[in-house]
Amino acid sequence: MSTLSTITVEQPQLINAIDTIWVAICGAIIFFMEGGFALLEAGFVRSKNAMSIIAKVIIDITFGGIAFYLIGFGIAYGNSNGWFAFDTGITTKDLGLGLTVSNKLFWFIQLGFAIAAISIVSGAVAERMKIWSYAIYVFIFCAVMYPLVANWVWNPNGWLALRGFNDFAGSAAVHAMGGFSALAAAIVLGPRIGKYRKNGEVNAIPGHNLPLAAIGAFILWFGWFGFNPGSTLGAVGNWELIGTVATNTFLASAAGGISTMFYTYFRYGQIDITMTINGVLAGLVAITAGCNVVGPNAAIIIGLIAGVLVDIAVLYIDKLKIDDPVGAIAVHGVNGFFGALAVGLFATDGGLFFGGGTAMLATQALGVLVIGAFGFVFTFILMKIMQKTVGIRISKVEESAGIDAVSFGVEAYSTFE
Repeated sequence: MSTLSTITVEQPQLINAIDTIWVAICGAIIFFMEGGFALLEAGFVRSKNAMSIIAKVIIDITFGGIAFYLIGFGIAYGNSNGWFAFDTGITTKDLGLGLTVSNKLFWFIQLGFAIAAISIVSGAVAERMKIWSYAIYVFIFCAVMYPLVANWVWNPNGWLALRGFNDFAGSAAVHAMGGFSALAAAIVLGPRIGKYRKNGEVNAIPGHNLPLAAIGAFILWFGWFGFNPGSTLGAVGNWELIGTVATNTFLASAAGGISTMFYTYFRYGQIDITMTINGVLAGLVAITAGCNVVGPNAAIIIGLIAGVLVDIAVLYIDKLKIDDPVGAIAVHGVNGFFGALAVGLFATDGGLFFGGGTAMLATQALGVLVIGAFGFVFTFILMKIMQKTVGIRISKVEESAGIDAVSFGVEAYSTFE
């Protein structure tokens, strides 16, 4: 009998204790990513709207967290018919996932995934969406939208899980879902005042504090080492897998930053640091689905592609006159889509480039197409309904003056001495 088997039989509580510590630490790291979202997005917008970003991220956590507790977790991990489940609160039943931690701790780490997904949307609607309308959207997103996708992908009875769809830590379920929801929200909201000239040219609206945005990116980068390795949901017996996931996560992110540096230098004659920040994040997003099944060299290739893809996507989205102040659609939507497909190309067991044929690629394509379409259509319809009822766009006066002063009565940077 192996050492691990002996420990499991003789000291099962030791397994529970070690895995509980691992998942709790990773869950806390994932939660800390919200600080990264807050700083990144605040730095990428104008100073007059910086505090509104902080407010939106707080809403993501508070409204989204309560929604995921009351309704969302039961929809995601209840007894599924393949498409949805219904339960409330945190069930004490066996979830069928072979967990060695409590359902409550599993809920907490999954909460981090849910609020990360909605935080993607907050950046794309920055500087122009009503705060209470956004709160309504957050509650519905975390209560119903994200949980349905989580059900398909990670519930043991979910239709995509049964088809063998591999989305280890959420390139599709978190990032493509959030990114394509952000796309729909940005389309319905419309661009910020002055973003596009009458002749169709793009009027750049630079962020007010790029070092702040960079700090946010570093926090997110750090957080990904809870996000991806934490998806093992246990440390005992997973040391090799955790090492693989952590290594692939770093290599893809570094390669994303490098390729964006080179691409922007040769395209524009200068390195675009703001785009490089997004290049690192794009590499992280793209590797998240397949960090458990690809090799380190493939992780580098995936990151290199993602780092170029994000710049191309940002420019194309701007040409369509879709205003995304932080590049959330390109980083998360486009590269979440690519990351899911990359599994079908680069997986060492079943990937197209490793002699596996097209079966895995077809499954990956089907899954991310359905998830992206669902996020876009649901958000588009919901935003249209809210637009006709409670309203979603702040007034022109408020937008010109800045949300912070009008809605919150404070400014990010006080002039008082």
